[in-house]
Amino acid sequence: MTQRADTVILAKTIHTLTGEQGHSAVAISDGRICALGDADSLATYISASTQIVDLGGATLTPGLIDGHIHPVLGLDISAGVDLSGVDNLDQLVEALRTAPVVDGWVRGWGLDPNAFGGRPVTSDVVVTAVGPDLPTLLYLFDGHSALATPAALRIAGVDGPRTFSGNAEIVCQDGIPTGHLLELEAVSVVSAVVPPESAHQRRRRLTELLGSMAAAGLTSANAMDFEGDSGELVTALEADIELPMRLRFAPFCMPGTDTEQLDHIVELQRRGGRRWRVDGVKFMVDGTIDGGTAWLETPDSHGESTAPLWPDPAEYRHALRYLAQRGVPTVTHAIGDAGIRYALDSLVDLPELPSGARHRIEHIETLPDDLVDRFARQGVVASMQPTHCTHYTRADHSDNWSERLGTERADRAFRTRDIRDAGAILALGSDWPIAPFDARSIMADAQLRRRAGHLDDAPILPGQALTARMALEGYTSHAARAQGASDAGAIAVGCRADLTAFAVDPLRCPPDELADAPIVLTMVGGDVVHRADHVDA
Repeated sequence: MTQRADTVILAKTIHTLTGEQGHSAVAISDGRICALGDADSLATYISASTQIVDLGGATLTPGLIDGHIHPVLGLDISAGVDLSGVDNLDQLVEALRTAPVVDGWVRGWGLDPNAFGGRPVTSDVVVTAVGPDLPTLLYLFDGHSALATPAALRIAGVDGPRTFSGNAEIVCQDGIPTGHLLELEAVSVVSAVVPPESAHQRRRRLTELLGSMAAAGLTSANAMDFEGDSGELVTALEADIELPMRLRFAPFCMPGTDTEQLDHIVELQRRGGRRWRVDGVKFMVDGTIDGGTAWLETPDSHGESTAPLWPDPAEYRHALRYLAQRGVPTVTHAIGDAGIRYALDSLVDLPELPSGARHRIEHIETLPDDLVDRFARQGVVASMQPTHCTHYTRADHSDNWSERLGTERADRAFRTRDIRDAGAILALGSDWPIAPFDARSIMADAQLRRRAGHLDDAPILPGQALTARMALEGYTSHAARAQGASDAGAIAVGCRADLTAFAVDPLRCPPDELADAPIVLTMVGGDVVHRADHVDA
């Protein structure tokens, strides 16, 4: 007897990413795809209770998977005024003078250090804007550093340098803090004294965030955080609603983690809900190039970025291999060439994970030639964020990132195409809130090597551009392979009914057009979590 479908979706074009072509209908039962074909061939799957979803001229693809977001940590980072549009210090002063004061504090995020125009990054300009008595904490765009005013530092009890277990720093001049805080350990000294949001506010903001991501076509994401109230927050949220997307969490493992804490990370892997689970661990072997905390093989132009985040990197390697040998998928933030090399060396000869997931390295910003093919040879996933390149660097190398690296290292930046051509799995993502989460713009930028819609921007190393298919695979089939999810990333019988429908064909339309094209439908497990009101597809 033919299985009856709960839903049948009709679309002009269906990209299965399995090699099959010519389908225009998908039948879904119990949250999974049960048949492919056209309206006539699937007629026997339709009963009186079957929902028919006719998408007209839309294009249906496997559901989009973001390779790297921070949904809970990002609630803290993204509180306050959005400074991502600030290009210079005059604009910063103007933005801060009208910023809301909440619980006696001004907060902001997304500030690009290029706004300082080569001047030292200090809180002096912030004090000019808000005055000497208003505590203010502003996250820089990388999420690894912040600016705190003297009033904020006083509340936190900071009056000079401190020693941290990792390579964090309260930047001082002549023993006096400048307000610049480098890396999370230093930032957390001040963020810990900011009045917290209520649990209700955090649930509301997370609900809105996930809903916005679903409306942009995301069906799943790798969530690089599970700290603080993450578990309680997502559990409480799922008690109230069905999450509009799947979340795969990876808690942090920071310098100073002992064996008892490593075993706790192993125990966390058992936690999960209907649409969320803990499945991994997040390491950071270095910091950022813009902040001078990356791990480079030779110093940057400021004499910085010479050391790993872990004072003894052998402790990172021990922790990584300890967890990997217990079946935990590892994720390593590695931006500088020395950091990438050390992370790859640390992953040599590890056994395959029982889950089928792959170990992965995140960001990979400046990559020497001799490391390009090691991702494929070692079976390590390259997880990269194209808009880190297009939003924060420039083709003429006049930006802070490129100036610090110098021409040779800046010319080997964000080598997405070389890594793909070498045969590696390349997962794409946003790193929200470090960059916007909209996958349409990210896939467009990956092809253009410039900001979508900015036709006057010169492309940055255009030889590293991905094809349209590579970009889509980075958000679907390659992202699923990275997770070990054999039932995701494709439209095939037995796969989860996680689907995204575009008003345009993402494999055929110009990338600039893709960035602005409506998402017609997003489906997770057979449930419609987003449907456009009206789209002329």
